[in-house]
Amino acid sequence: QVQLEESGGGLVQAGGSLRLSCAASERAFRYYRMGWFRQAPGKEREFVAVIDWSTRYTYYSDSAKGRFTISKDNAKNTMYLQIDNLEPEDTALYVCGASSNWEYLTKWQAYDYWGQGTQVTVSS
Repeated sequence: QVQLEESGGGLVQAGGSLRLSCAASERAFRYYRMGWFRQAPGKEREFVAVIDWSTRYTYYSDSAKGRFTISKDNAKNTMYLQIDNLEPEDTALYVCGASSNWEYLTKWQAYDYWGQGTQVTVSS
């Protein structure tokens, strides 16, 4: 069983920064690709970024390029999402997922496990 737990969300003003964390069980980090998605009220879950634990391969959605940075800390079994220059449109529940797949990693259906999410709210 893979366990994921997000933290680091909060209420920030536009232009500010946040670093989200996703703490995972060791098993997830050895065998899975780890991704960040976000879901705003009334909208579908949207892919943000993904990282492969062993190769450091990363991939971002077009909307995430430039302001979002995905990274990991092997020693802490933790993945991060740094978000800079936050915009009100970034307001959403941010969720991390673990996928055993190598394809379709921009699709939420490709992920096997999910955390509960951490809320990010950006005020204008």
